[in-house]
Amino acid sequence: MKKILFSLLAAFLFVAANAQTNAPRKVYDENINPLEQIDQAVAKAEAEGKYVICQVGGNWCPWCLRFAEFITTDADISTFVDENFVYAHVNYNPRKSGGEEKARQAAALMKRLDNCGRFGYPVFVVLDEEGRVIHIQDSSFLEEGQGYNKEKVLRFFKSWTPQAVKQ
Repeated sequence: MKKILFSLLAAFLFVAANAQTNAPRKVYDENINPLEQIDQAVAKAEAEGKYVICQVGGNWCPWCLRFAEFITTDADISTFVDENFVYAHVNYNPRKSGGEEKARQAAALMKRLDNCGRFGYPVFVVLDEEGRVIHIQDSSFLEEGQGYNKEKVLRFFKSWTPQAVKQ
């Protein structure tokens, strides 16, 4: 009987540990002010001669996490993004569960980013070196099946580098 209980306990612990390692990683920091995060990204972009890409969404959004995984695991895309952009995962919580201050931040974020949420999530907002919105990209145009299309994603990024825009 003890062997059976021990085996069941070991199996349970193995399954629980495996479930933890397979859980999607969180890429959005839910504790920072998104407006301050954008200001910091713009300052860095200006200093480096880059643009900012804000991936607006949240850890609550499976497609947001899927995109974050997609661009970090593809070497061509991650290298291109690192060379040309300051990339920010900007947390947006559409629910009012975060309290009054979080609701104010969410409203200010949507105003700051030209109501980008109208396209769904994730949504990508390209900011120039001065922090002006120059493009909003609906992510549905980058999808393919249950993931994203590498060619479409690269075409989006290549079309919005400072060099491409300023030609």
